[in-house]
Amino acid sequence: MSFSQAVFNGTFHIYLSCTSDGSQPKQFLSLRPYGLNFPSVLLKSTQQESSQSHRPSRRSSSITAQQSAGAQREVVPVMPDDVPEIEEYIQYLRGIQQPGEAAKAMWSRPTVRRKTKIVCTIGPSTNTQEMIWKLAEVGMNVARLNMSHGDHASHQKVIDLVKEYNSQHKDNVIAIMLDTKGPEVRSGDLPQPITLKSGQEFTFTIQRGVGTTDSVSVNYDDFVNDVEVGDMLLVDGGMMSLIVKSKTEDSVKCEVVDGGELKSRRHLNVRGKSATLPSITEKDWDDIKFGVDNKVDFYAVSFVKDAAVVHELKNYLKDCGADIHVIVKIESADSIPNLHSIITAADGAMVARGDLGAELPIEEVPLLQEKIIRMCRSMGKAVIVATNMLESMIMHPTPTRAEVSDIAIAVREGADSVMLSGETAHGKFPLKAVKVMHTVAMRTEATLLGAQTPHNLGQVFKNHMSEMFAFHATMMSNTLGTSIVVFTRTGFMAILLSHYRPSGTVFAFTNEKRVQQRLALYQGVCPIYMEFSDDAEETFSDALALLQKQGMVREGEEVALVQSGRQPIWRSPSSHNIQVGTYMIALPKNLAVSMTVYPHCIGFSMCLIEWWDPKRVHRTARGSISSPTSELVRSAVSIAFSSPLSLSPASPLTTPPLQRPPWPL
Repeated sequence: MSFSQAVFNGTFHIYLSCTSDGSQPKQFLSLRPYGLNFPSVLLKSTQQESSQSHRPSRRSSSITAQQSAGAQREVVPVMPDDVPEIEEYIQYLRGIQQPGEAAKAMWSRPTVRRKTKIVCTIGPSTNTQEMIWKLAEVGMNVARLNMSHGDHASHQKVIDLVKEYNSQHKDNVIAIMLDTKGPEVRSGDLPQPITLKSGQEFTFTIQRGVGTTDSVSVNYDDFVNDVEVGDMLLVDGGMMSLIVKSKTEDSVKCEVVDGGELKSRRHLNVRGKSATLPSITEKDWDDIKFGVDNKVDFYAVSFVKDAAVVHELKNYLKDCGADIHVIVKIESADSIPNLHSIITAADGAMVARGDLGAELPIEEVPLLQEKIIRMCRSMGKAVIVATNMLESMIMHPTPTRAEVSDIAIAVREGADSVMLSGETAHGKFPLKAVKVMHTVAMRTEATLLGAQTPHNLGQVFKNHMSEMFAFHATMMSNTLGTSIVVFTRTGFMAILLSHYRPSGTVFAFTNEKRVQQRLALYQGVCPIYMEFSDDAEETFSDALALLQKQGMVREGEEVALVQSGRQPIWRSPSSHNIQVGTYMIALPKNLAVSMTVYPHCIGFSMCLIEWWDPKRVHRTARGSISSPTSELVRSAVSIAFSSPLSLSPASPLTTPPLQRPPWPL
């Protein structure tokens, strides 16, 4: 059986035909100006005959630049700026299909999946088997247990239900996140809700058991010492506000500024201040041990003020032999000066905007959200945006337009996950809330032409060969529109690929169930459990067959295969690692050009070219070639630049810096 492969790109157009007997393939090149990169497809030999009319005449791969330029001078390559991309991109989003069996899936996109993950808080509205199953079906990726509410027995029930779901649905596992209560200052119990009115006097006391229409107790003994006259006291995340007028030994007397309905156990914040309580309380340590015993996947640690808290928790987990990742919740004013060290020590961060907006001016929250997301992405850490994302859907079946925009902004800024709290814990429409979040995220992702890799992400992983593999696999995915299949034991390579934000889905195959569940949090990663064979080819074949069986990829759709660079996956060597060949190209007039060739796992390659054009403008081009041989590279690039080239291989796995042209800029 023979195959024909069509590759469309912004510089040149190549046809490759391969024979099953292993003979040398023949390459045919012709110039075509395309403004967008489309994924290549495989056509069976039976389809080749019906598409003969669309093929150029066959030529030798050693065709010279002069012959090509003379034969098709009217289709000299154009720059992407000269091509109307918007119209083509709209058609690309719709998934153009050429009619007829011969062109089946010719211009189709890779199978589209939502990349941004959804974290759902499980509570009274969703803590049954039926609801957890339905939440998973409509889009939940991580189940969050809020230890501020409920007891260990109720949370144990949820953990057991999630694990039962995972055992029955191995292709769509749900991770478990345990969110600690932290050093929260809360009001005491009230017989019934009371209404606070502006101008009214109200007292908070450290005496236990007080709950009247004009006073209530608090659960923090140093509350009186921490507040000062003139401080603004925020209740329930800022829903009500009071100003401190005076203090006694055990009470704080306030005047209501913004009134509202005060219920039992409401959260209290002082604007611009944090409580002097430790970040991890005695109750938190009990809850953490509960999580270790139940092998949860993540801890979300509340009110982290410095990196020492993270190191303390990680040392404890190491002593317990627990493989649990730590997510720090940025919700304290004291954490802002220490952001870099806190995120460096952790495995990820959560932008907890509720308490953050209570302790800081509310206009600072959007700026901090963007800053934290950018910092996490540049450091290779997961980031979650949380609190009030669909708050109105606790009571109403449709969201506000501002809430929809809020989700879209988080997706566009690059968050790995977005989180629902009360919407799914005690809301009236938990399933609709998840569906809205899923739909908005999908639609927003469809408008992203390609996420930009953080400029210093490579510096974070500069000592890992995996970083080089991930970077070039991402380049391949972004240029060719392919998904990536990665094989990993620890999840490190899949997480690294996620942070590079390839345009295609990262299908992460692992033989560790804990790793599979953990990867459910990361953007663009679809974790799949599979036992690895000692034979690489057999494992590749099984993985691709499984993807096609589950409808995750279509017949004819291409994928890039990558194995972890940190440790070998198979005992026998495999040739499917991504290898990079770099060439320095000498053009006439001393134009500076750097080209890197990335061999594709199924036999054809992608190249990235950088150069300075005669108008002194820095240009880049991405193209596809059917073989990494120097002769074909010479021919392909000669055609692209319509001039003869001299080519010399450089050291593998190195990309020499692009030199500026000799003229002054």
